[in-house]
Amino acid sequence: MNQMRDEPTATPSKTRRMRPFALVCAGAVAGVLVSLGISAVAQKDSRSPLQALPLEELRQFADVFGAIKGNYVEAVEDKKLISEAISGMLSGLDPHSAFLDAKAFKEMQLNTSGQFGGIGIEIGVEDGFIKVISPIEDTPAERAGIRAADLIVKIGERPAKGISTTEAVELMRGKPGTSLTITVSRKGEPAPRVFTLERAVIKVQSVRSKMIEPGFAYTRITQFQEQTLPSLAKHLDQLASQGPLKGLVLDLRNDPGGLLQGALGVSAAFLPPKVLVTSTDGRNADARRRYNADPNDYARHGDDPIGQLPAVYKSVPMVVLVNAGSASASEIVAGALQDHKRATIIGTQTFGKGSVQTILPLSSTTAIKLTTARYYTPSGRSIQAKGITPDILVDEYADGDLSHLRVREADLKGHLGDANKPGSGGPTQGSSGGSTQTERRSGEDSAAAERGKSLTAEQINERLRNRKPVVFGSPEDWQLQQAMNHLKGRPVAKPASTQTAAARSDRIVD
Repeated sequence: MNQMRDEPTATPSKTRRMRPFALVCAGAVAGVLVSLGISAVAQKDSRSPLQALPLEELRQFADVFGAIKGNYVEAVEDKKLISEAISGMLSGLDPHSAFLDAKAFKEMQLNTSGQFGGIGIEIGVEDGFIKVISPIEDTPAERAGIRAADLIVKIGERPAKGISTTEAVELMRGKPGTSLTITVSRKGEPAPRVFTLERAVIKVQSVRSKMIEPGFAYTRITQFQEQTLPSLAKHLDQLASQGPLKGLVLDLRNDPGGLLQGALGVSAAFLPPKVLVTSTDGRNADARRRYNADPNDYARHGDDPIGQLPAVYKSVPMVVLVNAGSASASEIVAGALQDHKRATIIGTQTFGKGSVQTILPLSSTTAIKLTTARYYTPSGRSIQAKGITPDILVDEYADGDLSHLRVREADLKGHLGDANKPGSGGPTQGSSGGSTQTERRSGEDSAAAERGKSLTAEQINERLRNRKPVVFGSPEDWQLQQAMNHLKGRPVAKPASTQTAAARSDRIVD
């Protein structure tokens, strides 16, 4: 008969045998940590002294390391243990600090460069299936005839139902020139279609634009990448060539951010020269910076893509659309244009990621991503865990807003506080106070949340079942419609009315 029993404690002789091994591990681990510390410090400032290492804690770490090596049910490689220890050390700081192993480091470089090997589709999830949001122009997917709204049934030989978008992306990306077979189900067709595609270098278009109607332009930025600024300049030139501009909508909804230089350049395209766009503040002197609408801050290699933009973009009436998915670089742009009164911000409260991450390489293939500072708007407002409050609150749908269901920075475990800039007269770290403007904005955000929370669980479920995802820039885009009303001097629809307190429900949404 099988029995379960507690693991016996180590005998004195066993403890004595493990101690030399633990001491050897202590030396090895200390050496690794010292080398990592020196490497990270060297990347930052070669003059910075290395702080004394906590030897007692390192001995404890080495004891755990030795216990795992000697007693774990399966053999574990030293490299894995050290990597996991580094990962845990960083992830315990805040949600955005992380250890980038070879795979994660490469993925980050691909995302910021804006190009990768793949088939060229934007995807989402619907009813457990991977859904094609849109094929990217002039890519293998578009040329093969894959359409928006196709449901991907299989990727290669792997069924696609139930997998995440991250997994789907990993399966579809690969070396240019290699082949991939995907099976899709198309509405109205009885049998699935099978496509065999050859992967190619895909260049993600982070900027899109169109004329909504004569005189009114629409530009959307999906992410701030290396090519965002030259791409924006090209689109803005094309829009201006189509006739006199009366108004411009800059859409930053669901833009998760990206490179700081992109945010600085996009802001500079619409602001007067040299004005402050954002500032950062941290523990070290090199984390305290001011960034202006100046080519010295945003241009790479001396090339200024927006230097010759038509002058109309400095003065044309402008709306910036934001929502709970607008984060980081998007919030820098929205905050700068709001503080300088260059644009009206319309939409819902933004995500609230106002922290700076610095990439510190450890080797040619690995790095750490470390939070080193906080971002502030030109007036000194902290973005961290608060976000940007729109000048005009407009729900995502005509019948109301469910943005309180979306996760924001303040909901993330271990997030940084919203410390105001030292010397600004605002609160210190961990305080929730602030200026009259800050209190007013916090009140508006709370009111928006209360409007959503006033719905019963049944009402929320009903709306989620019946709502289709917003296609940004489409004629059915409610927030865009209200942006156009504002640019034309027409009334903007107020948020849907709240219900009485008696109708509220604290039930969990099933």
